[in-house]
Amino acid sequence: MNMPIKIKRFDGELPLPARQTAGAAAFDLFARETVTVPPGEIAYVPLNIAVATPPGHFLLIAARSSTHKKGIMMANGIGIIDPDFSGNDDEIKAACYNFTAEPVTIARGFRIAQGMFVPAPAFAWEEVDALPDRSRGGFGTTGNT
Repeated sequence: MNMPIKIKRFDGELPLPARQTAGAAAFDLFARETVTVPPGEIAYVPLNIAVATPPGHFLLIAARSSTHKKGIMMANGIGIIDPDFSGNDDEIKAACYNFTAEPVTIARGFRIAQGMFVPAPAFAWEEVDALPDRSRGGFGTTGNT
């Protein structure tokens, strides 16, 4: 069963986000306007959508696997779009960092990012003096005895 999700496009001439194959885990997001990112700088690329994220979820935005070939990457690695960022004017944007020595232009309609809805269960902290598992030896260690 497909989960219904309310979505608003800012430019109806661009397609709705879509999975490009039957096995795709995420849906592609399109640049709403042409944006040039100067070398070593960050620019924000509007992704043409605002969404009403389902309760108990958040929208994760990540670069497509080929985005680095343009000379850019997501400045924040991934974007987490909270469910309450869902107003009529809350257009989702990708923060793109140009890691080259030349300006990089992202054309209107370019599939720049991908998104997926991820469950975010409610929780409550239970503070304790000690945890039951043995320490592994620090950051970046595995298999140490």
